[in-house]
Amino acid sequence: MVGVGGAGMSALATLLVRRGASVTGTDRSHSAILDALKDAGVRIRARDGADPLPADVDLVVASAAVPNDSPELAAARARGVEVIKYADLLGALLSEADGICVSGAHGKSTTTAWTAFALRSAGLDPTFVIGAHCEQLGGPSGVGAGRHFVAEACEFDRSFHRLRPRAAVVLNIDREHLDCYRDLDDIQEAFASFVAGLPEDGLALLNADDPRAAALAERTPARVETFGLVAEANWGVRDLRVERGAQAFSLSHEGEALGDVRPALPGRHNVYNALATAALAHYAGAPAEAIRAALETFRGARRRLELCGTAGGVTVVDDYAHHPSEVRATLAAACERYAPRRLWAVFQPHQYSRTRLLLAEFAAAFAPAHHVLIPDIYAVRDTAEDRRSVSAALLAEAIERQGVPATHVPGFEQITQRLLGEVAPGDLVVTMGAGDVWKVAHELAQRLRARASR
Repeated sequence: MVGVGGAGMSALATLLVRRGASVTGTDRSHSAILDALKDAGVRIRARDGADPLPADVDLVVASAAVPNDSPELAAARARGVEVIKYADLLGALLSEADGICVSGAHGKSTTTAWTAFALRSAGLDPTFVIGAHCEQLGGPSGVGAGRHFVAEACEFDRSFHRLRPRAAVVLNIDREHLDCYRDLDDIQEAFASFVAGLPEDGLALLNADDPRAAALAERTPARVETFGLVAEANWGVRDLRVERGAQAFSLSHEGEALGDVRPALPGRHNVYNALATAALAHYAGAPAEAIRAALETFRGARRRLELCGTAGGVTVVDDYAHHPSEVRATLAAACERYAPRRLWAVFQPHQYSRTRLLLAEFAAAFAPAHHVLIPDIYAVRDTAEDRRSVSAALLAEAIERQGVPATHVPGFEQITQRLLGEVAPGDLVVTMGAGDVWKVAHELAQRLRARASR
């Protein structure tokens, strides 16, 4: 498995080992994920050897992010070893089960984990692959004895077109992965192709409050159900309110009240994730009581408003948000949960191309923040032109023009030192990004604890 340290790849590697496969993996750099894979039984191979592939390899699986000229893929082609992408293998495994896929621009990992948790809580024992670690599920993947396989369906590189589940949800459609798609219409068409592949006796679950997602009802042969806050949605809520830092509501299905629910996960966006989870769990056969219990006891996936520590009255949380819509939702949820005196946002832009194409949206996404600190951009799949076209300093200036103080601070250590010098009791620090900005959160929390103990 080439690029085995990626979120989906590492989850699938662990699942394959649990199913009895012999798995070897490589990645471009060492990480804690590789250490965890070693502990799980994956053989991690150095990339600097004379032969980049083991002698006994039968199949090479590549992450969508791996370039075609990588040493592993070149060696596989030279030796005549079959090469497939991650999504091809995931699709093959899904075809052996009653596949349930979670798609959408935002919320996939949380909803996939939540659905797997709900099915497991109901005794349905699903197999699952998630793009994030989930403590309550024992990791990012699991092999169950039940007939359901719950998996994330990512639209990057149109990977989800290789999946043929029996049921799928479209959480939302947004301007994302514009290095793969022409525009928003092109993205919507990709989702339409995905739901068109569902079987007639399957389920297409669509967000009634997202016009582009709701429009896919005309593009699928499957039975359609909807979820949302509008009255006509099949799955909806009544009496939506905020209680003790979290959303609370009465869950309803086809107009019938199923009981009050107070999810542990804050934020309006998690109301939608909870509704999708309830609908998918109901499709799989979970009873209403088990669904309500799972909605209230699920604590989330790693790096989704993850609490890293509280010391000296300062709270530090970390989140994977790397798109303007996600930044906006994360900051709103953080304010809802913690009601901070001041909110410090540390945002690491992910990709020069995404930052350039969504610069105006990013600039407007930080309204709740007292101050925004921007480290250097985390480069992924970026061209030289992308790198020349935008910078972290340019993003900070754009945020400033929206009336929110923002500063480009290149390095993590500089950011940590600045926060240590300025945060005060009642403050909340939120680190966000799909790169390695989580290091700031954990280092800051550790130093705040050390300072408080002195």
